[in-house]
Amino acid sequence: MAYHNNPSFSLLLLVTLSLTSSYAIQAETRHLLEVTMPELPKPELPHLPEIPTLPKPELPHLPEIPTLPKPELPKIPKLEFPTLPKPEFPTMPKLEVPAIPKPELPTLSKPEIPQVPQKP
Repeated sequence: MAYHNNPSFSLLLLVTLSLTSSYAIQAETRHLLEVTMPELPKPELPHLPEIPTLPKPELPHLPEIPTLPKPELPKIPKLEFPTLPKPEFPTMPKLEVPAIPKPELPTLSKPEIPQVPQKP
């Protein structure tokens, strides 16, 4: 006989397992809350000797660096470019767009709606 997975059985198994695991967690937390730890005395630290202060080191005197004169750069001559004549373009004739005549819509008369007979 083949085994068929029953969704209601799976749901029941899931709910059962979740309930049992949450009960165990609640019991453990309750146990942790009720336990009291004994107070331990604080240990006393031994007195450390004072560290002697060291003298501040003196830096040796550096000789002064002589200042050098700024070098003079040669001047670059300004370049002159020849002027170019502006090109002359031929004039284009203005194009005329032909006018499109508007179409005339025929006038329609109002349709007559027959009257609905009334019930006596």
